[in-house]
Amino acid sequence: MKILHIDSSGRLSNSLSRKLTSYMITKLKQKTQKKVIYRDIGSGHGLAYVNNNIAEALFIPDNERSNLQKEELKPSDEVIKEALDSDIWVIGIPVYNFSMPATFKTWADMLARLKVTFQYNENGPEGLLKNKKVFIIVTSGGTEVGSEIDFLTPWLRHYMKFIGIEDLTIIQPNEHSVDIAVESL
Repeated sequence: MKILHIDSSGRLSNSLSRKLTSYMITKLKQKTQKKVIYRDIGSGHGLAYVNNNIAEALFIPDNERSNLQKEELKPSDEVIKEALDSDIWVIGIPVYNFSMPATFKTWADMLARLKVTFQYNENGPEGLLKNKKVFIIVTSGGTEVGSEIDFLTPWLRHYMKFIGIEDLTIIQPNEHSVDIAVESL
């Protein structure tokens, strides 16, 4: 298994979330000797938003999809493969206007796929991405994690549980928070 490293900040330099995810990845590689899959969704070369072709393709069995629909779902297939191939995820998310960057929401939309990463049964939704350890580093210039104006972390907790993530650590950076999270492994 591998470590999945995701950066979502639109700032390519002077980004605290990028610096902290890089630091955490360095520490995790030293501790686990795992290879890293890196996806930069904030650099402007990210994923396409869900469009009509993608939305329709999601509800068609794979063997019945047109070539265009299969092509449109390739980014989703890649995101899902990266998630499945990794048992540890490190995600950096800055707070933009009380929530997440649009690039991160797009990544989440590409990851959530019926009968692949979640399914519905008689008890409601069931996440299929099991046995993953997820660290999310949330940086903000003014929105404190857990405050009444924090709309990001409640969404993250719900979404991760929806896809099957039960071992989730949300880190709001302070002097030692990243080191403490790495030591918890």
